[in-house]
Amino acid sequence: MVLLAAAVCTKAGKAIVSRQFVEMTRTRIEGLLAAFPKLMNTGKQHTFVETESVRYVYQPMEKLYMVLITTKNSNILEDLETLRLFSRVIPEYCRALEENEISEHCFDLIFAFDEIVALGYRENVNLAQIRTFTEMDSHEEKVFRAVRETQEREAKAEMRRKAKELQQARRDAERQGKKAPGFGGFGSSTVSGSSTAAMITETIIETDKPKVAPAPARPSGPSKALKLGAKGKEVDNFVDKLKSEGETIMSSNMGKRTSDATKVHAPPINMESVHMKIEEKITLTCGRDGGLQNMELHGMIMLRISDDKFGRIRLHVENEDKKGVQLQTHPNVDKKLFTAESLIGLKNPEKSFPVNSDVGVLKWRLQTTEESFIPLTINCWPSESGNGCDVNIEYELQEDNLELNDVVITIPLPSGVGAPVIGEIDGEYRHDSRRNTLEWCLPVIDAKNKSGSLEFSIAGQPNDFFPVQVSFVSKKNYCNIQVLPHLPFFWLSPHLAEVLRPGIESEPQQ
Repeated sequence: MVLLAAAVCTKAGKAIVSRQFVEMTRTRIEGLLAAFPKLMNTGKQHTFVETESVRYVYQPMEKLYMVLITTKNSNILEDLETLRLFSRVIPEYCRALEENEISEHCFDLIFAFDEIVALGYRENVNLAQIRTFTEMDSHEEKVFRAVRETQEREAKAEMRRKAKELQQARRDAERQGKKAPGFGGFGSSTVSGSSTAAMITETIIETDKPKVAPAPARPSGPSKALKLGAKGKEVDNFVDKLKSEGETIMSSNMGKRTSDATKVHAPPINMESVHMKIEEKITLTCGRDGGLQNMELHGMIMLRISDDKFGRIRLHVENEDKKGVQLQTHPNVDKKLFTAESLIGLKNPEKSFPVNSDVGVLKWRLQTTEESFIPLTINCWPSESGNGCDVNIEYELQEDNLELNDVVITIPLPSGVGAPVIGEIDGEYRHDSRRNTLEWCLPVIDAKNKSGSLEFSIAGQPNDFFPVQVSFVSKKNYCNIQVLPHLPFFWLSPHLAEVLRPGIESEPQQ
């Protein structure tokens, strides 16, 4: 068998992706593909057509053709087997068999084609081996990255230790009434006492402000060390050559997954003098046939004070939970005051909360196997059919007062069977061919959108679609525990409370 080229083209003969395995000019391959549709005879069931010099072996794929161009002396049975392998590779990298999708993943397809055929002869590989070869997992690169991360952690620990030594030396000098001595830095010059104090203050005390570390100075001379991924100039030169030949080059962000492009960063939170954060995390496991096996909930109220004047603040907590959560206060919080008046304050009235530091003042925990506590139920029904499995998945919100955002329901899929055929769906979906998963994405689930369903078909067995995983975030907490910012806060001075009340800000829980 001598395979000249493998190409994906339109029904009009326009080449979308073409890989030549022998020396062949671009004009030659475009001419062969342009003549291919004219040679096909309508009404016949053959999947190949011959000319005086070459043979076309093809397979229709919706609006496209997968075409192999071989010599007339090649074995037609081997050609058909190779064609089937090529046709199975394309759905592994393309979500849909459309021209735009093929163009976006053209290089992935070319790399996979090279694993199937080498110098015109087919390699003895299957679909799973092709996927493994194209991933190019490098053990040496993992070792290099692990060593680099270890060195970075050691450097950061050494930096903190040096900063503490400089801070202690400055304090000792001030205590003895002497001028703070200068310390040599990592460069060639020394730092004066005043600049050293400012540097330590920024690093140690004002840790809440994000710092951008300066880029380390590099030697100006040429380096002969091995550089991973340092092929930027070669790639740019290759792209310039393609542009000079008239090719349309897409930007790199066109090939990214839809999930990366649609991610919305959370807006910055307005940090006031007194900042509170309520956070809850729910982890539960349900059986395949129903029933809650275990459910754990952990919640916490974090307090951050950025002004010394508010160090002795007291917070009023409203607990209207009916599920039986277990509350626990910080050891320095007055438990009697919290039990009697639902107020969070320190035991010692002479002390104050730490400044510029997140302090967990109250946490709660819930562990249960009661099915009525499940916030969102998932029902997965795979049914075997003649061509594989028909899978029906439904969700239903059990807590009407909750609003779930960015819900992702992940269903595992069998490997090596291509993309699923979606029937009906509420929301959107993503097929990850690398991880063999189907992600059902729903932006919002609330009382107005309590239920929804997804139907798809794919080859496999019912056991291949478990376990189903669900993740979401919510601006409303599950347990009805709130800090009441609209009620008066309790201070040591009532006059101070009236003056400073506008400086209190509460962050929504997640």
